[in-house]
Amino acid sequence: MNKQKLSLRLYQLVIMLITPILILVFLIRSLNHKEYRQRLSERFGWTSSNLKPGGIVVHAASVGEVIAVTPFVEELLVQQPDLPITVTTFTPTGSAQVIKSFQNRVQHCYLPLDISFCVHLFFKFLKPKAVVLMETEIWPTLIQRCHKSGVKLLLINGRLSGKSLKSYKKISWLIKPALNKFSAILCQSEDNLENFIHLGAKPEILSNSGNLKYDISITDDVQNKISKLQQCIANDRTIMVVGSTHQGEEIQLINAFKRLKENHQNLLLVLVPRHPERFSSVGKICQEQELNVVTRSSKQQVNAEHDVWLIDTLGELLPVYALADICIVAGSFSDVGGHNPLEAALFSKPILVGENMANFKDINAKFIAAKAIVQLKDNLDLTAELSTLIDDQALCIELGKNAEKLVKSNQGATVTSANTLKSLINI
Repeated sequence: MNKQKLSLRLYQLVIMLITPILILVFLIRSLNHKEYRQRLSERFGWTSSNLKPGGIVVHAASVGEVIAVTPFVEELLVQQPDLPITVTTFTPTGSAQVIKSFQNRVQHCYLPLDISFCVHLFFKFLKPKAVVLMETEIWPTLIQRCHKSGVKLLLINGRLSGKSLKSYKKISWLIKPALNKFSAILCQSEDNLENFIHLGAKPEILSNSGNLKYDISITDDVQNKISKLQQCIANDRTIMVVGSTHQGEEIQLINAFKRLKENHQNLLLVLVPRHPERFSSVGKICQEQELNVVTRSSKQQVNAEHDVWLIDTLGELLPVYALADICIVAGSFSDVGGHNPLEAALFSKPILVGENMANFKDINAKFIAAKAIVQLKDNLDLTAELSTLIDDQALCIELGKNAEKLVKSNQGATVTSANTLKSLINI
């Protein structure tokens, strides 16, 4: 047995050993979210008999990836009308987003655990012509099965940060062979492309296609959601939206909000937690801080006496950004590494982020260069920077226009990615 096969066998053995732990995690999470114990058979590759085989499988792990890959899937539906498109996810929230975005226009199931017999069942049912993975979704067993079965394998929106590069190098014996089984790897930027090369990917399968996340647009569905959200706010307010918050970040934003409220009585804080399981805990934090909070799920009107509007529903971050006077992208006030500022930019909004935007290094650098974002050098400056934005309308307009222009000028990765897949299928 050669070194590559031995490495893959070792990986598969480890995955099998930790599978009971993964199932236990699903069951524990299901105590508060029943979705985690539903459709467990799909985790083991047993898909519905209603799914048509012989098409294209596109994997998007969770909500953010589903949103990013949506234009690409829409392009596939136009380019490949005769092939069934199956969009897989790994989280229930991602699953819900697929259903919201596409209804019955695509097939959907969970991607199975990366274990030989699970992947075997998955392929037996779906018999795909091509499999498309995103960003850093590298599943060695799935990749090996594609290679062995002659299934075209494409990585789109390839992302490999310096931090991830260091981590992957520790298991390069496993990752390098997997990378070189891809038919093509389309990277977000030259920095990411160079990191893939440093990890051992062959230069001939790599190219810089740009970032899919720029290819967003205001659809009719989004516009309808915006209209519904606007009707929820009874009074004219200065709205500060904080998107995709993580544990520990809400209290930072709430403290800044309370200081700002002293001079800006009309200010409304809109909090959008990243993970649904934290909705209730974020509500409790607001109450503990003696803030008057109203939840989106309650469908109550946001009145003048309300301090915080908690968006405890799924799929409404993008439209709620449209209501904002100032957009704050969270994940950047902790060690998470930030989240996507492009959604706020689409609406020509002024954007503020914290110190840590490591996950969006390339995008953030472009925003800074274009004077399209305010990034804190020290998170302690949060209140002062927000106060400046609230008071300087001209600055907000300039930041918003620059941000929207930057998004529009960097679009095009979707068509490039779809055309690459089409050429691979037609070889």
